[in-house]
Amino acid sequence: MKIVIAPDSFKESLSASDIAHTIKQGFLHVYPDAFYTLLPVADGGEGTVEAMVHALNGDIIHTTVTDPLGEKGVAFYGLSCDKQCAIIEMAAASGLERVPVDKRDAKITTSYGTGELIRDALDKGTRKFIIGIGGSATNDGGAGMLQALGVKLLDEAGNQIGYGGQALAHLARIDISQMDARLQACDFEIACDVTNPLTGENGASAIFGPQKGASESDIRLLDANLKHFANIIKRDLHVDVETIPGTGAAGGMGAALLAFMGAKLRPGIDIITELLNLDALIKDADLVITGEGRLDQQSVNGKVPVGVAKIAQRYHKPVIAIVGSVGDKAELVYPYGISAMFSILSKVSTLTEALDANTARANLYQTAVNIALTLKIGQSIA
Repeated sequence: MKIVIAPDSFKESLSASDIAHTIKQGFLHVYPDAFYTLLPVADGGEGTVEAMVHALNGDIIHTTVTDPLGEKGVAFYGLSCDKQCAIIEMAAASGLERVPVDKRDAKITTSYGTGELIRDALDKGTRKFIIGIGGSATNDGGAGMLQALGVKLLDEAGNQIGYGGQALAHLARIDISQMDARLQACDFEIACDVTNPLTGENGASAIFGPQKGASESDIRLLDANLKHFANIIKRDLHVDVETIPGTGAAGGMGAALLAFMGAKLRPGIDIITELLNLDALIKDADLVITGEGRLDQQSVNGKVPVGVAKIAQRYHKPVIAIVGSVGDKAELVYPYGISAMFSILSKVSTLTEALDANTARANLYQTAVNIALTLKIGQSIA
């Protein structure tokens, strides 16, 4: 029997790699002679670098960058073994996790550090970039990233504007004459799992601003500034980014990458599964096992289990989802190819207890054993 194990991480608990190995250990208890293919997957958010580096036999590169509050700190990105492809999680440099809750302010946070990660990869010879833009702490339209790459965002006096979304109000013109010339030879694919436009009631500021510390008045200010930024981009670069789906991702980072780098905005799960050649592996499998921290009605919107299941559905392969918890309307995933779902929780517990890595690993192992035993019973009956 050939089994493909392709899970996402259990956020704040277990990595995708850890989950894949634990599920394999559970199945080995029942199916010691099966052939296992372990393929940790991600959708462009947390865990993308780890999953891709594992699959591409690459390296994780650490470097000093500017964090969202303008302080220096260490961030990371992935590099393929041939150094031709860089995998970047925007959150590693410019993520919400880097900003203490009491200091979150979407008016001042900058994406400059993400630009520094891109620049570091350029210095190593990389010309292909896969960038996951989830989990950002910023609402600056990618302005900081652009500044790190040599773009001049100038005020009326010809001075570079400051950091953050509130500084965009002072933008008078864009000068790309000193933009890093190496970018012209680069290919950017952006793992973007939201379809929000840059501005408006469904835009970056209104939808994602509150989690980044934006008040109602902040949202109005930031939305107006992003609209102003879009107008200047349209005037100076002749690219209209304001209403394109996905340009509102990561506080407008999608708009900057599209307008200045010619990036392609795609669902993260599609980018990752193509690069991992998951289609061919699943085609040759007897069983597919996937998972994530929580399976619910949101999982149909580009999350890993459904992305994996859609591929398996094309080849009529059964898919079992092993998840941290099963949420509201999780049954909506069944039409997408998931055959069965199982939560690893075996008893009532607090969130802290459930997320504990040792507890989660033990629960996951036992759940995998039980599922394998159940399959064994089904095979004996058949």
